[in-house]
Amino acid sequence: MTIVDESHALCGWMWQSRDMAARDGDGWIQCQCGSKHWGKFGAAGILIFRDSADGKREIFLQHRAPWVHNGDTWGIPGGARDSHETVTEAALREAFEETGIKSEHLKPLALFSDDHGDWRYDTVLASAAPEMSADSPNDESQEMRWVAVNEVTLLGLHPSFAKTWSDLRQVLNNLVAPL
Repeated sequence: MTIVDESHALCGWMWQSRDMAARDGDGWIQCQCGSKHWGKFGAAGILIFRDSADGKREIFLQHRAPWVHNGDTWGIPGGARDSHETVTEAALREAFEETGIKSEHLKPLALFSDDHGDWRYDTVLASAAPEMSADSPNDESQEMRWVAVNEVTLLGLHPSFAKTWSDLRQVLNNLVAPL
């Protein structure tokens, strides 16, 4: 793994875990796949799902702000993993930072890894409690909403999320019967 840039620091709420320096994962790496990725220790995100009142399975997506890497696309909350965080800790922290979703309103159930060898993006799949709310978007989000699983591909998806969506959907279907 080659560190490309360490200069970016996120503002706002700082997560302190296990007495380690927060945000030590922020930075770009040049991956052996040929792409540049955010997260010196990999990255983690969270795919949150629920069954809607009309019986449709939905996932929670954020419309990324135009200024972020691959901006103006739809994806799941996520970002750089710090050296001292578990995958689940990083995913829950990112969900809170980017959307205001509280960890006590989520039930992590499965993990999917998009492993590139020297870098990986881990996605925690979590069910949402009925009282879950996302009412505190940070400046990385221009919109957040529930999207029916069958309508996800109708949106302009973040390229990496688009690439893994069919695999993530299969993991989701294995967790809960497809609707």
